[in-house]
Amino acid sequence: QVQLVESGGGLVQSGGSLRLSCTASGRPFGTYAMGWFRQTPGKEREFVGAINWSGSMTSAADSVRGRFTISRDNAKSTMWLQMNSLKPEDTATYYCAARIGYTVADMPMTDRYEFWGQGTQVTVSS
Repeated sequence: QVQLVESGGGLVQSGGSLRLSCTASGRPFGTYAMGWFRQTPGKEREFVGAINWSGSMTSAADSVRGRFTISRDNAKSTMWLQMNSLKPEDTATYYCAARIGYTVADMPMTDRYEFWGQGTQVTVSS
């Protein structure tokens, strides 16, 4: 069992930056590959990016590639999502999730993840 808690959300102007954190407790954090997803009301949860257990491999959705960066520190049981050049369309609730194994093809699939955080709201004003 892994408990995940996101933090760092808030209100930011278009073009600004935010850094989200996902802190884990329970089983060793380094056991898991991690993902970030986001969701707006009435829409399906959308893949943002993912990172393998060691941090040596990452992937990102086309909509955020070049603007968002994922990193992790297993000693701190924490993953981060650095979001730069934010746009109003980035407004959403952001979730982190954990899974065993890292496969590029299915990292975007929500049903591959075992554990989820409660989410943190990011609002980007125009």
